[in-house]
Amino acid sequence: MRLFNRRTVLLAVPAVTLAHASGALAVDALPDARFVGFCQAVNEFDIASGQLALARSANENIRGYASRSIAEATDAAQRLSKSRQEAGVSYAPDGAMGPKTANLLQQLNALQGPAFDTAYANAQLSVQTDSEAQLGAYSQNGKSGPLRRYAQDSFPKSKAQLENAKRIAGGR
Repeated sequence: MRLFNRRTVLLAVPAVTLAHASGALAVDALPDARFVGFCQAVNEFDIASGQLALARSANENIRGYASRSIAEATDAAQRLSKSRQEAGVSYAPDGAMGPKTANLLQQLNALQGPAFDTAYANAQLSVQTDSEAQLGAYSQNGKSGPLRRYAQDSFPKSKAQLENAKRIAGGR
């Protein structure tokens, strides 16, 4: 019986480890130019949607998040531009994030007050979830050294922003 218990424990541990590993591998790093386009779309969305939030929301949690988001995205855009130039990588639009953020901005433009707050929080949660996943993937598997360093520097900030987005989406 004791031997059986040891086997059970030994078999259970790899299953848990594999479950965690499969979640981490769910997103492949984009090619360099598309990664630039992806990050640029996220930064532009954070700035534009943050400006909308400052103009349309009276909720202090939303406004505070928006102010921080604008500042962080402005800094990230400058660092991305420098990293892209250092890497000699051109910009290529990302076929998923660009249209997604354009659609979300269009939806936000039509809203005011509490309806805006809810849509903004949900949009941020969606975009920041994608951003955190791609920055994590590129920081591990990206081909360009300067862009990989950008992703490695941005990843912890993205994780924090995602946690804040979860808070505003859950407790506006």
